[in-house]
Amino acid sequence: MSLKAFHIVFVAISTLLAFFFAGWLLNNYLATKAVVALIGAIASAAAGVGLIWYGKIVLRKLKHISYL
Repeated sequence: MSLKAFHIVFVAISTLLAFFFAGWLLNNYLATKAVVALIGAIASAAAGVGLIWYGKIVLRKLKHISYL
């Protein structure tokens, strides 16, 4: 597995996990009104967006490397 393929898989899984965690914390905030859960949800969503941004940069930088 090349570095490019590893990054695609790792960033995709990490992005899904970050957005899932943000949704879970948002649901927790709506149920308990705990401000810490809202802050965590916002931070997790920001991390998900940051991972998408990172993935685009890596793909652009490694465009000359094959997936295998």
